[in-house]
Amino acid sequence: MAAITASMVAELRAKTDAPMMECKKALTEAEGDMAKAEELLRVKLGTKAGKAASRVTAEGVVTSFVNGTTGAMIEVNCETDFVTKNDSFLALANAAAKLVAEHNPADIAALGELPYSQDGFGPTLEEVRKGLIGKIGENMSFRRFKRAAGAAKIANYLHGTRIGVLVEYEGDETAAKDVAMHVAAMKPVSLTSAEVPAELIEKERSVAAAKAAESGKPADIATKMVEGSVQKYLKEVSLFNQSFVKNDKQTVEQMLKAAGTTVSAFTLYVVGEGIEKKVDDFAAEVAAQVAAAQNAA
Repeated sequence: MAAITASMVAELRAKTDAPMMECKKALTEAEGDMAKAEELLRVKLGTKAGKAASRVTAEGVVTSFVNGTTGAMIEVNCETDFVTKNDSFLALANAAAKLVAEHNPADIAALGELPYSQDGFGPTLEEVRKGLIGKIGENMSFRRFKRAAGAAKIANYLHGTRIGVLVEYEGDETAAKDVAMHVAAMKPVSLTSAEVPAELIEKERSVAAAKAAESGKPADIATKMVEGSVQKYLKEVSLFNQSFVKNDKQTVEQMLKAAGTTVSAFTLYVVGEGIEKKVDDFAAEVAAQVAAAQNAA
């Protein structure tokens, strides 16, 4: 039987958004065949397993800058993937991360007013952005940023240009870097179960209640089913309770304790998360152009 590695589990989870243990079970049943495991999850979990593939996204990059105990991360968006490889666009994004770290702007507007020149444009970051829009021929914008500064150390991790993580910690740098990579792979929503947002818990409770109602179980058993589902969810989405991606025999909390390291906060950015991306209908566009030409004639 093929060995099921943590990286395989992480890859399947990223593709399907299915719970980690379900991913591991599916891979085991599929003897390591990723495509077969994904299909098994679709059958078992229904549409939930396919939601990651259909999620609406936008293009752009996440960049970061760390200097000692000060760090920053920013998401900069554009219209197409082609522009994310443009040197001028990447220079703008990297400069913006550094400006956030060094100047601590209050918001995106304040960031845009900071002094910066590039490609003959300036004297502010906003003027450079506007200039590059004209030069490249595509809209681009600064979406969000996070700055961390203080006594805690900063670890950062970029998975390509689409996923970025900042971790605030004390202790071992290697352990902190591992946590940053873990966050990028497993995408927790909070440090602990107690910090999971109430709206996410209620959503999970609602889904669990609907499933329990369909089961036809007695009310007292159904109540226990719901509570069990909620508790399982809380463990799956809180960083410290998640199985460590490099060793699923221990939790992240156990790994950190063994390394003499504490994590006080993390920030995860995924490019385009929550942004509705315009989908062009080429056939409709051509039809519209033909109609316009006929009307003009």
